[in-house]
Amino acid sequence: MAQICVPICESTFDAMKETALRADRFADLIELRLDGLTAMELKQIGGKLEQLSSTLVRPVIMTLRPIEQGGGASLNLSERAEFFTRMQSAAMFDIELDLATKLMSNGGDVEWSKIICSHHDFHRVPDDLDRIYERIAATPARILKVAVHANDIVDCVPVFNLLERAQTEGREMIGIAMGMPGLPTRILGPAFGGYLTYGSIDDGRQTASGQPTATHLSELYRIGSINSQTRVTGLVGLPVSHSISPHIHNAAFASCGVNAVFIPLEVHDLRAFFRRMVNPATREIPWNLQGLSVTAPHKSAVIDMLDSVDAAAREIGAVNTVVIEGNKLLGYNTDASGFLRALKDKFGSLKGANCAIIGAGGASRAALWGLRSEGASTTLFARDLNKASAVANSFASEVKPLKNARFDGFDVVVNATPLGTHGALSGETAAVAEQLAGTRLAYDMVYNPSETLFLREARLAGCETLGGMTMLVNQAVEQFRLWTGIDAPFEVMKQAATTALMNG
Repeated sequence: MAQICVPICESTFDAMKETALRADRFADLIELRLDGLTAMELKQIGGKLEQLSSTLVRPVIMTLRPIEQGGGASLNLSERAEFFTRMQSAAMFDIELDLATKLMSNGGDVEWSKIICSHHDFHRVPDDLDRIYERIAATPARILKVAVHANDIVDCVPVFNLLERAQTEGREMIGIAMGMPGLPTRILGPAFGGYLTYGSIDDGRQTASGQPTATHLSELYRIGSINSQTRVTGLVGLPVSHSISPHIHNAAFASCGVNAVFIPLEVHDLRAFFRRMVNPATREIPWNLQGLSVTAPHKSAVIDMLDSVDAAAREIGAVNTVVIEGNKLLGYNTDASGFLRALKDKFGSLKGANCAIIGAGGASRAALWGLRSEGASTTLFARDLNKASAVANSFASEVKPLKNARFDGFDVVVNATPLGTHGALSGETAAVAEQLAGTRLAYDMVYNPSETLFLREARLAGCETLGGMTMLVNQAVEQFRLWTGIDAPFEVMKQAATTALMNG
Protein backbone atom coordinates (compact mmCIF):
# COMPACT_ATOMS: atom_id res chain seq x y z
CA MET A 1 0.00 0.00 0.00
CA ALA A 2 1.23 3.49 -0.84
CA GLN A 3 1.75 5.59 2.26
CA ILE A 4 1.55 9.39 2.15
CA CYS A 5 3.58 11.22 4.75
CA VAL A 6 2.62 14.85 5.41
CA PRO A 7 5.67 16.89 6.44
CA ILE A 8 5.00 19.80 8.79
CA CYS A 9 7.48 22.64 9.15
CA GLU A 10 6.36 25.52 11.39
CA SER A 11 8.22 28.23 13.28
CA THR A 12 6.44 27.61 16.59
CA PHE A 13 5.36 24.49 18.42
CA ASP A 14 1.77 25.71 18.74
CA ALA A 15 1.50 26.12 14.96
CA MET A 16 3.11 22.70 14.47
CA LYS A 17 0.61 21.10 16.83
CA GLU A 18 -2.36 22.72 15.12
CA THR A 19 -1.20 21.63 11.65
CA ALA A 20 -0.34 18.12 12.84
CA LEU A 21 -3.81 17.64 14.31
CA ARG A 22 -5.32 18.65 10.97
CA ALA A 23 -3.01 16.29 9.04
CA ASP A 24 -3.87 13.48 11.45
CA ARG A 25 -7.32 13.27 9.86
CA PHE A 26 -6.08 12.08 6.48
CA ALA A 27 -2.32 11.37 6.41
CA ASP A 28 -0.79 7.90 6.69
CA LEU A 29 2.23 9.30 8.55
CA ILE A 30 3.19 12.73 9.86
CA GLU A 31 6.69 14.17 9.75
CA LEU A 32 7.47 16.88 12.30
CA ARG A 33 10.25 19.02 10.82
CA LEU A 34 11.73 20.27 14.09
CA ASP A 35 14.50 22.18 12.32
CA GLY A 36 11.95 24.90 11.59
CA LEU A 37 11.80 25.75 15.29
CA THR A 38 14.17 28.09 17.13
CA ALA A 39 17.08 26.68 19.13
CA MET A 40 15.51 28.03 22.34
CA GLU A 41 12.21 26.29 21.63
CA LEU A 42 14.00 23.03 20.82
CA LYS A 43 15.59 23.01 24.28
CA GLN A 44 12.20 23.36 25.96
CA ILE A 45 10.12 21.14 23.73
CA GLY A 46 10.74 17.65 25.08
CA GLY A 47 7.57 16.97 27.05
CA LYS A 48 5.38 18.77 24.54
CA LEU A 49 6.64 16.59 21.69
CA GLU A 50 6.07 13.38 23.61
CA GLN A 51 2.53 14.48 24.45
CA LEU A 52 1.80 15.47 20.83
CA SER A 53 3.14 12.16 19.51
CA SER A 54 0.94 10.20 21.89
CA THR A 55 -2.10 12.30 20.93
CA LEU A 56 -1.77 11.75 17.19
CA VAL A 57 -3.36 8.64 15.70
CA ARG A 58 -0.92 8.47 12.79
CA PRO A 59 2.69 7.33 13.18
CA VAL A 60 5.08 10.23 13.68
CA ILE A 61 8.51 10.79 12.14
CA MET A 62 10.69 13.44 13.77
CA THR A 63 13.34 15.23 11.73
CA LEU A 64 15.98 17.67 12.92
CA ARG A 65 17.86 18.38 9.73
CA PRO A 66 21.03 20.48 9.78
CA ILE A 67 21.46 23.42 7.43
CA GLU A 68 23.88 21.55 5.15
CA GLN A 69 21.23 18.85 4.60
CA GLY A 70 18.49 21.32 3.72
CA GLY A 71 17.18 21.98 7.22
CA GLY A 72 17.16 25.03 9.41
CA ALA A 73 18.81 23.71 12.55
CA SER A 74 22.15 25.29 13.45
CA LEU A 75 22.91 22.58 15.98
CA ASN A 76 26.23 20.79 15.67
CA LEU A 77 26.55 17.02 15.45
CA SER A 78 26.90 16.52 19.22
CA GLU A 79 23.84 18.69 19.93
CA ARG A 80 21.79 16.75 17.39
CA ALA A 81 22.93 13.47 18.97
CA GLU A 82 21.95 14.73 22.43
CA PHE A 83 18.51 15.78 21.17
CA PHE A 84 18.00 12.39 19.54
CA THR A 85 18.99 10.56 22.71
CA ARG A 86 16.41 12.55 24.67
CA MET A 87 13.59 12.09 22.17
CA GLN A 88 14.09 8.76 20.40
CA SER A 89 11.40 6.96 22.36
CA ALA A 90 8.73 9.41 21.22
CA ALA A 91 8.60 8.52 17.51
CA MET A 92 10.43 7.33 14.45
CA PHE A 93 13.44 9.48 13.59
CA ASP A 94 14.87 10.55 10.22
CA ILE A 95 18.59 11.12 10.76
CA GLU A 96 21.54 11.80 8.47
CA LEU A 97 24.43 9.43 7.85
CA ASP A 98 26.84 11.47 10.00
CA LEU A 99 24.53 11.19 13.01
CA ALA A 100 23.93 7.48 12.37
CA THR A 101 27.70 6.92 12.27
CA LYS A 102 28.19 8.82 15.54
CA LEU A 103 25.43 6.84 17.27
CA MET A 104 27.01 3.59 16.08
CA SER A 105 30.42 4.64 17.41
CA ASN A 106 28.97 5.74 20.75
CA GLY A 107 27.67 2.22 21.31
CA GLY A 108 24.58 3.48 23.12
CA ASP A 109 21.13 1.92 23.20
CA VAL A 110 19.54 2.91 19.88
CA GLU A 111 16.25 1.46 18.66
CA TRP A 112 17.34 1.13 15.02
CA SER A 113 13.97 -0.32 13.98
CA LYS A 114 12.58 3.22 14.32
CA ILE A 115 15.36 4.92 12.36
CA ILE A 116 15.36 6.28 8.81
CA CYS A 117 18.93 6.96 7.69
CA SER A 118 18.95 9.56 4.94
CA HIS A 119 21.09 11.47 2.47
CA HIS A 120 20.00 14.66 0.68
CA ASP A 121 21.47 16.51 -2.28
CA PHE A 122 19.55 19.67 -3.16
CA HIS A 123 21.51 20.45 -6.32
CA ARG A 124 21.89 17.30 -8.43
CA VAL A 125 22.09 13.54 -8.57
CA PRO A 126 25.60 12.74 -7.31
CA ASP A 127 27.77 10.54 -9.50
CA ASP A 128 28.47 8.21 -6.58
CA LEU A 129 24.81 7.66 -5.65
CA ASP A 130 25.27 3.87 -5.50
CA ARG A 131 28.17 4.30 -3.10
CA ILE A 132 26.11 6.66 -0.93
CA TYR A 133 23.33 4.06 -0.85
CA GLU A 134 25.83 1.40 0.24
CA ARG A 135 27.12 3.59 3.08
CA ILE A 136 23.56 4.17 4.32
CA ALA A 137 22.74 0.49 3.92
CA ALA A 138 25.76 -0.38 6.09
CA THR A 139 24.05 1.22 9.10
CA PRO A 140 21.57 -0.77 11.25
CA ALA A 141 18.77 1.67 10.29
CA ARG A 142 15.57 -0.09 9.31
CA ILE A 143 14.70 2.35 6.50
CA LEU A 144 17.07 3.92 3.98
CA LYS A 145 16.34 7.25 2.32
CA VAL A 146 17.87 9.06 -0.64
CA ALA A 147 16.53 12.43 -1.77
CA VAL A 148 18.32 14.12 -4.67
CA HIS A 149 17.50 17.00 -6.97
CA ALA A 150 16.40 16.22 -10.53
CA ASN A 151 17.43 18.78 -13.13
CA ASP A 152 15.82 16.74 -15.91
CA ILE A 153 13.43 13.84 -15.93
CA VAL A 154 16.18 11.31 -16.71
CA ASP A 155 17.53 12.04 -13.21
CA CYS A 156 14.63 9.89 -12.00
CA VAL A 157 16.29 6.80 -13.49
CA PRO A 158 18.96 6.24 -10.80
CA VAL A 159 16.36 6.80 -8.07
CA PHE A 160 14.02 4.18 -9.50
CA ASN A 161 16.97 1.83 -9.90
CA LEU A 162 17.94 2.27 -6.25
CA LEU A 163 14.37 1.50 -5.17
CA GLU A 164 14.54 -1.70 -7.21
CA ARG A 165 17.91 -2.58 -5.74
CA ALA A 166 16.66 -2.07 -2.18
CA GLN A 167 13.65 -4.26 -2.88
CA THR A 168 15.91 -7.00 -4.29
CA GLU A 169 18.13 -6.78 -1.21
CA GLY A 170 15.16 -6.89 1.16
CA ARG A 171 15.64 -3.34 2.42
CA GLU A 172 12.93 -0.76 3.05
CA MET A 173 13.69 2.48 1.25
CA ILE A 174 12.40 5.96 0.45
CA GLY A 175 13.62 7.27 -2.90
CA ILE A 176 12.74 10.82 -3.97
CA ALA A 177 13.90 13.03 -6.83
CA MET A 178 13.10 16.60 -5.85
CA GLY A 179 12.13 19.33 -8.31
CA MET A 180 9.34 19.22 -10.89
CA PRO A 181 11.28 16.81 -13.17
CA GLY A 182 11.39 14.37 -10.24
CA LEU A 183 7.60 14.18 -9.82
CA PRO A 184 7.35 10.62 -11.26
CA THR A 185 9.38 9.30 -8.32
CA ARG A 186 6.92 10.84 -5.88
CA ILE A 187 3.88 9.32 -7.62
CA LEU A 188 5.29 5.97 -8.75
CA GLY A 189 7.89 5.42 -6.02
CA PRO A 190 5.62 3.29 -3.80
CA ALA A 191 4.83 1.04 -6.79
CA PHE A 192 8.61 0.50 -7.09
CA GLY A 193 8.72 -0.58 -3.44
CA GLY A 194 9.17 2.83 -1.82
CA TYR A 195 8.24 2.87 1.86
CA LEU A 196 6.39 6.19 1.57
CA THR A 197 6.05 9.37 -0.41
CA TYR A 198 5.60 12.95 0.77
CA GLY A 199 2.63 15.24 0.19
CA SER A 200 2.20 18.74 1.59
CA ILE A 201 -0.80 19.61 3.73
CA ASP A 202 -1.76 22.52 1.44
CA ASP A 203 -0.60 23.99 -1.84
CA GLY A 204 2.06 26.57 -1.11
CA ARG A 205 3.25 24.78 2.04
CA GLN A 206 5.65 22.32 0.41
CA THR A 207 8.79 21.43 2.37
CA ALA A 208 10.75 20.50 -0.78
CA SER A 209 10.63 21.49 -4.43
CA GLY A 210 8.32 19.46 -6.64
CA GLN A 211 6.32 18.13 -3.71
CA PRO A 212 2.62 17.65 -4.59
CA THR A 213 -0.13 18.05 -2.05
CA ALA A 214 -1.35 15.00 -0.18
CA THR A 215 -4.78 15.61 -1.71
CA HIS A 216 -3.40 15.52 -5.24
CA LEU A 217 -1.50 12.32 -4.51
CA SER A 218 -4.58 10.56 -3.15
CA GLU A 219 -7.39 12.07 -5.26
CA LEU A 220 -5.86 13.31 -8.52
CA TYR A 221 -3.25 10.58 -9.04
CA ARG A 222 -5.07 7.91 -6.98
CA ILE A 223 -1.73 6.76 -5.63
CA GLY A 224 -3.37 4.09 -3.48
CA SER A 225 -4.42 2.26 -6.65
CA ILE A 226 -1.08 2.39 -8.48
CA ASN A 227 0.81 -0.88 -8.75
CA SER A 228 3.33 -2.54 -11.05
CA GLN A 229 0.56 -3.25 -13.60
CA THR A 230 -0.67 0.34 -13.77
CA ARG A 231 -0.47 1.82 -17.27
CA VAL A 232 1.56 5.02 -17.18
CA THR A 233 0.78 7.96 -19.44
CA GLY A 234 1.88 11.55 -19.15
CA LEU A 235 2.37 15.01 -20.55
CA VAL A 236 5.81 15.68 -22.06
CA GLY A 237 6.70 19.36 -22.17
CA LEU A 238 8.57 22.29 -20.65
CA PRO A 239 6.98 23.58 -18.51
CA VAL A 240 4.13 21.24 -17.53
CA SER A 241 3.18 22.26 -13.98
CA HIS A 242 0.41 24.56 -15.24
CA SER A 243 -1.39 21.87 -17.26
CA ILE A 244 -4.86 20.63 -16.38
CA SER A 245 -4.40 17.51 -18.51
CA PRO A 246 -3.71 15.33 -15.42
CA HIS A 247 -7.15 16.30 -14.09
CA ILE A 248 -8.82 15.44 -17.40
CA HIS A 249 -7.19 12.07 -18.05
CA ASN A 250 -7.06 10.79 -14.48
CA ALA A 251 -10.77 11.55 -14.09
CA ALA A 252 -11.43 9.55 -17.26
CA PHE A 253 -9.32 6.60 -16.08
CA ALA A 254 -11.18 6.56 -12.75
CA SER A 255 -14.60 6.85 -14.41
CA CYS A 256 -13.91 3.95 -16.79
CA GLY A 257 -12.20 1.75 -14.20
CA VAL A 258 -8.92 1.72 -16.13
CA ASN A 259 -5.80 0.93 -14.09
CA ALA A 260 -3.80 3.87 -15.42
CA VAL A 261 -2.33 7.17 -14.31
CA PHE A 262 -1.42 10.39 -16.13
CA ILE A 263 1.61 12.32 -14.85
CA PRO A 264 3.23 15.65 -15.81
CA LEU A 265 6.69 14.89 -17.24
CA GLU A 266 9.04 17.88 -17.32
CA VAL A 267 11.50 17.06 -20.08
CA HIS A 268 14.51 19.17 -21.04
CA ASP A 269 16.52 16.67 -23.10
CA LEU A 270 13.90 14.96 -25.25
CA ARG A 271 16.32 12.57 -26.95
CA ALA A 272 17.75 11.33 -23.64
CA PHE A 273 14.23 10.91 -22.26
CA PHE A 274 13.14 8.73 -25.18
CA ARG A 275 16.32 6.67 -25.09
CA ARG A 276 16.46 6.07 -21.34
CA MET A 277 12.78 6.06 -20.35
CA VAL A 278 10.46 5.66 -23.35
CA ASN A 279 11.78 3.39 -26.11
CA PRO A 280 11.03 -0.22 -25.06
CA ALA A 281 14.31 -1.39 -26.62
CA THR A 282 16.53 0.97 -24.60
CA ARG A 283 14.57 2.16 -21.57
CA GLU A 284 16.30 1.70 -18.22
CA ILE A 285 13.31 1.41 -15.89
CA PRO A 286 10.56 -1.24 -15.95
CA TRP A 287 7.55 1.06 -15.87
CA ASN A 288 4.42 0.16 -17.83
CA LEU A 289 4.54 3.21 -20.10
CA GLN A 290 1.68 3.13 -22.61
CA GLY A 291 1.43 6.59 -24.14
CA LEU A 292 2.37 10.23 -24.03
CA SER A 293 0.76 13.57 -24.65
CA VAL A 294 3.27 16.04 -26.09
CA THR A 295 3.19 19.81 -25.77
CA ALA A 296 5.54 22.75 -26.36
CA PRO A 297 8.40 22.81 -27.10
CA HIS A 298 8.62 19.15 -28.17
CA LYS A 299 5.79 18.64 -30.68
CA SER A 300 7.99 18.85 -33.77
CA ALA A 301 11.24 17.42 -32.39
CA VAL A 302 9.50 14.24 -31.22
CA ILE A 303 8.74 13.18 -34.80
CA ASP A 304 12.30 12.00 -35.41
CA MET A 305 12.08 9.61 -32.47
CA LEU A 306 9.00 7.72 -33.64
CA ASP A 307 8.60 4.62 -35.80
CA SER A 308 5.57 5.98 -37.65
CA VAL A 309 3.51 9.17 -37.78
CA ASP A 310 -0.05 9.58 -39.08
CA ALA A 311 -0.82 11.78 -42.07
CA ALA A 312 -2.27 14.67 -40.06
CA ALA A 313 0.76 14.90 -37.80
CA ARG A 314 3.14 14.62 -40.73
CA GLU A 315 1.48 17.42 -42.71
CA ILE A 316 0.96 19.66 -39.67
CA GLY A 317 4.54 19.01 -38.61
CA ALA A 318 3.61 18.28 -35.01
CA VAL A 319 2.82 15.24 -32.89
CA ASN A 320 0.82 15.71 -29.70
CA THR A 321 0.12 12.02 -28.97
CA VAL A 322 2.42 9.01 -28.77
CA VAL A 323 1.17 5.44 -28.46
CA ILE A 324 3.53 2.64 -27.42
CA GLU A 325 2.44 -0.52 -29.16
CA GLY A 326 4.74 -3.44 -28.53
CA ASN A 327 8.19 -2.13 -29.40
CA LYS A 328 6.84 0.55 -31.73
CA LEU A 329 6.37 4.26 -31.04
CA LEU A 330 3.43 5.65 -33.03
CA GLY A 331 2.73 9.37 -33.43
CA TYR A 332 -0.60 11.17 -33.93
CA ASN A 333 -2.01 14.68 -33.94
CA THR A 334 -5.35 15.00 -32.16
CA ASP A 335 -5.24 18.82 -31.99
CA ALA A 336 -6.69 19.13 -35.49
CA SER A 337 -9.54 16.68 -34.87
CA GLY A 338 -10.28 18.30 -31.50
CA PHE A 339 -10.33 21.73 -33.13
CA LEU A 340 -12.64 20.57 -35.91
CA ARG A 341 -15.10 18.64 -33.78
CA ALA A 342 -15.75 21.61 -31.51
CA LEU A 343 -16.14 23.95 -34.48
CA LYS A 344 -18.43 21.68 -36.50
CA ASP A 345 -20.67 21.05 -33.50
CA LYS A 346 -21.14 24.81 -33.19
CA PHE A 347 -21.04 25.95 -36.83
CA GLY A 348 -22.13 22.99 -38.93
CA SER A 349 -20.57 22.05 -42.27
CA LEU A 350 -17.42 24.00 -43.09
CA LYS A 351 -17.44 23.24 -46.81
CA GLY A 352 -17.02 26.55 -48.61
CA ALA A 353 -16.83 28.52 -45.36
CA ASN A 354 -14.61 31.61 -45.41
CA CYS A 355 -12.27 31.35 -42.42
CA ALA A 356 -9.62 33.63 -40.94
CA ILE A 357 -6.85 32.36 -38.67
CA ILE A 358 -4.86 34.79 -36.55
CA GLY A 359 -1.33 33.64 -35.76
CA ALA A 360 1.36 31.62 -37.53
CA GLY A 361 2.49 29.16 -34.86
CA GLY A 362 1.83 25.48 -34.25
CA ALA A 363 -1.81 26.01 -33.30
CA SER A 364 -2.50 27.77 -36.60
CA ARG A 365 -0.98 24.87 -38.55
CA ALA A 366 -3.43 22.44 -36.90
CA ALA A 367 -6.33 24.80 -37.61
CA LEU A 368 -5.33 25.33 -41.24
CA TRP A 369 -4.93 21.60 -41.84
CA GLY A 370 -8.32 20.85 -40.31
CA LEU A 371 -10.15 23.60 -42.21
CA ARG A 372 -8.57 22.60 -45.51
CA SER A 373 -9.60 18.98 -44.95
CA GLU A 374 -13.21 20.15 -44.55
CA GLY A 375 -13.20 22.19 -47.76
CA ALA A 376 -13.07 25.64 -46.17
CA SER A 377 -11.16 28.56 -47.68
CA THR A 378 -8.62 30.16 -45.35
CA THR A 379 -6.74 33.40 -44.86
CA LEU A 380 -3.87 33.65 -42.40
CA PHE A 381 -3.39 36.94 -40.55
CA ALA A 382 -0.10 37.58 -38.75
CA ARG A 383 2.33 40.28 -37.66
CA ASP A 384 5.33 38.49 -39.22
CA LEU A 385 4.41 38.05 -42.90
CA ASN A 386 7.59 36.14 -43.75
CA LYS A 387 6.85 33.50 -41.13
CA ALA A 388 3.16 33.49 -42.03
CA SER A 389 3.85 33.02 -45.74
CA ALA A 390 5.81 29.83 -45.09
CA VAL A 391 2.93 28.44 -43.02
CA ALA A 392 0.22 29.60 -45.45
CA ASN A 393 1.98 28.09 -48.45
CA SER A 394 1.93 24.68 -46.77
CA PHE A 395 -1.86 24.75 -46.66
CA ALA A 396 -2.77 26.74 -49.81
CA SER A 397 -3.93 29.66 -47.69
CA GLU A 398 -3.90 33.39 -48.39
CA VAL A 399 -1.85 35.56 -46.05
CA LYS A 400 -2.53 39.13 -44.89
CA PRO A 401 -1.07 41.49 -42.29
CA LEU A 402 -2.81 41.53 -38.91
CA LYS A 403 -2.24 45.25 -38.38
CA ASN A 404 -5.47 47.18 -39.09
CA ALA A 405 -7.15 43.95 -40.30
CA ARG A 406 -10.95 43.81 -40.55
CA PHE A 407 -12.82 40.51 -40.49
CA ASP A 408 -16.25 41.46 -41.84
CA GLY A 409 -17.28 38.92 -44.45
CA PHE A 410 -15.58 35.98 -42.72
CA ASP A 411 -17.75 33.16 -41.43
CA VAL A 412 -15.22 32.13 -38.78
CA VAL A 413 -12.31 33.97 -37.15
CA VAL A 414 -9.93 31.82 -35.11
CA ASN A 415 -7.49 33.15 -32.53
CA ALA A 416 -4.55 30.74 -32.77
CA THR A 417 -2.21 32.97 -30.74
CA PRO A 418 -1.56 32.78 -26.97
CA LEU A 419 -2.91 36.31 -26.51
CA GLY A 420 -5.47 36.31 -23.71
CA THR A 421 -3.97 33.34 -21.87
CA HIS A 422 -4.11 33.45 -18.07
CA GLY A 423 -1.13 35.33 -16.69
CA ALA A 424 0.90 38.07 -18.34
CA LEU A 425 -1.11 37.87 -21.59
CA SER A 426 -4.60 37.88 -20.05
CA GLY A 427 -5.20 41.57 -20.82
CA GLU A 428 -4.40 41.22 -24.52
CA THR A 429 -6.52 40.24 -27.51
CA ALA A 430 -5.79 39.31 -31.11
CA ALA A 431 -8.68 41.50 -32.33
CA VAL A 432 -11.15 44.04 -30.92
CA ALA A 433 -14.89 44.42 -31.49
CA GLU A 434 -14.51 46.93 -34.32
CA GLN A 435 -12.35 44.48 -36.28
CA LEU A 436 -14.67 41.52 -35.64
CA ALA A 437 -17.91 43.25 -36.66
CA GLY A 438 -19.63 41.31 -39.45
CA THR A 439 -18.10 37.95 -38.47
CA ARG A 440 -20.50 35.11 -37.76
CA LEU A 441 -18.37 33.09 -35.26
CA ALA A 442 -15.26 33.95 -33.24
CA TYR A 443 -13.32 30.91 -32.02
CA ASP A 444 -10.59 31.30 -29.38
CA MET A 445 -8.23 28.33 -29.05
CA VAL A 446 -7.14 29.66 -25.63
CA TYR A 447 -8.92 27.71 -22.87
CA ASN A 448 -7.60 29.38 -19.72
CA PRO A 449 -9.39 31.56 -18.87
CA SER A 450 -12.63 30.31 -20.37
CA GLU A 451 -13.76 33.92 -20.85
CA THR A 452 -10.97 35.70 -22.76
CA LEU A 453 -10.83 39.32 -23.83
CA PHE A 454 -11.06 38.14 -27.45
CA LEU A 455 -14.40 36.44 -26.72
CA ARG A 456 -15.73 39.48 -24.88
CA GLU A 457 -14.81 41.72 -27.80
CA ALA A 458 -16.47 39.26 -30.21
CA ARG A 459 -19.73 39.37 -28.28
CA LEU A 460 -19.66 43.16 -28.32
CA ALA A 461 -19.39 42.87 -32.12
CA GLY A 462 -22.47 40.61 -32.22
CA CYS A 463 -20.57 37.40 -33.04
CA GLU A 464 -21.34 33.91 -31.87
CA THR A 465 -18.44 32.66 -29.75
CA LEU A 466 -16.61 29.42 -29.03
CA GLY A 467 -13.90 29.00 -26.40
CA GLY A 468 -10.97 26.60 -26.35
CA MET A 469 -12.20 24.33 -23.56
CA THR A 470 -14.23 22.06 -25.82
CA MET A 471 -11.30 21.70 -28.21
CA LEU A 472 -9.01 20.81 -25.29
CA VAL A 473 -11.36 18.09 -24.10
CA ASN A 474 -12.06 16.78 -27.60
CA GLN A 475 -8.36 16.27 -28.35
CA ALA A 476 -7.97 14.54 -24.96
CA VAL A 477 -10.94 12.28 -25.78
CA GLU A 478 -9.14 11.10 -28.91
CA GLN A 479 -5.91 10.57 -26.98
CA PHE A 480 -7.77 8.46 -24.42
CA ARG A 481 -9.20 6.30 -27.21
CA LEU A 482 -5.79 5.81 -28.80
CA TRP A 483 -4.23 4.76 -25.48
CA THR A 484 -7.02 2.51 -24.17
CA GLY A 485 -9.09 1.44 -27.17
CA ILE A 486 -12.32 2.49 -25.44
CA ASP A 487 -14.61 5.49 -25.75
CA ALA A 488 -13.79 8.34 -23.41
CA PRO A 489 -16.34 9.89 -21.00
CA PHE A 490 -16.54 13.38 -22.53
CA GLU A 491 -18.71 14.96 -19.83
CA VAL A 492 -16.53 13.58 -17.02
CA MET A 493 -13.44 15.00 -18.69
CA LYS A 494 -15.02 18.37 -19.37
CA GLN A 495 -16.23 18.68 -15.78
CA ALA A 496 -12.76 17.78 -14.49
CA ALA A 497 -11.21 20.45 -16.72
CA THR A 498 -13.73 23.06 -15.65
CA THR A 499 -13.24 22.29 -11.96
CA ALA A 500 -9.45 22.40 -12.30
CA LEU A 501 -9.62 25.86 -13.89
CA MET A 502 -12.03 27.13 -11.26
CA ASN A 503 -9.72 25.93 -8.49
CA GLY A 504 -6.75 27.64 -10.08
